[in-house]
Amino acid sequence: MTTAPIVSVPGFWLGAWAWDEVAGALRADGHDVTAMTLPGLESADADRSAITMSDHVDAICEAVTAAGRPVVLAVHSGAGAAGYAASDRIPEQIAAMVYVDSGPATGALEPDFSPVEKPLPSREELEEEENLDGLSEEHLETFRRRAVPEPGGVLREAPVLTNDARLDVPSTVICTGYTSEQVKAAVKEGYAWLGVLSSCATSPGSTCRRATGRCGRARASLPRSSATSRRLTPPAPRRAVR
Repeated sequence: MTTAPIVSVPGFWLGAWAWDEVAGALRADGHDVTAMTLPGLESADADRSAITMSDHVDAICEAVTAAGRPVVLAVHSGAGAAGYAASDRIPEQIAAMVYVDSGPATGALEPDFSPVEKPLPSREELEEEENLDGLSEEHLETFRRRAVPEPGGVLREAPVLTNDARLDVPSTVICTGYTSEQVKAAVKEGYAWLGVLSSCATSPGSTCRRATGRCGRARASLPRSSATSRRLTPPAPRRAVR
């Protein structure tokens, strides 16, 4: 196999199972895919009291290193922060980053969040705050049934970013919950979960072009989405599984 292995990281409240359909399709095309369950998300009974962002970064780095060669690291929703921090720690082991309804966060997602954990919001709250278009009742029921509370420490802790080599990792942002235009507007407003994208120069079309300075050689493409427009809900991207 000549293509890079793919390591897939699910967003808030989710486990490796959230990637089952996508991973199955990719494997059918001959790709090597590893889907992760992050620490504290193993089960509803798991102890999440001491889990932090750093623990999630450690787990992602271990999975990437285990592949034995540079990988495509795909991160969904709230996992964008830990994924970006992993690219800071081991940039040479990441061939490309893919942010699915997420972004390279540079700050804590909810710095003032104090509880031990954050349960999945009610169906009504999700419908109010998120774009659920394209999710069937079966998807939503599976999400509700299998969701695990997110460790509070993950929301409070900011990613540690010290290595500018992360800026040279090619990066793609896939917009499904919001249009690329909405995401670009959020970048301009400075939402922490979109972080370093604010350093990129956007074109009138759908692509954030390669830029000099802080973006280095990174290229963040923002594919257009046909999703119905909904309001963005900072500071954390709280999206359902796609």
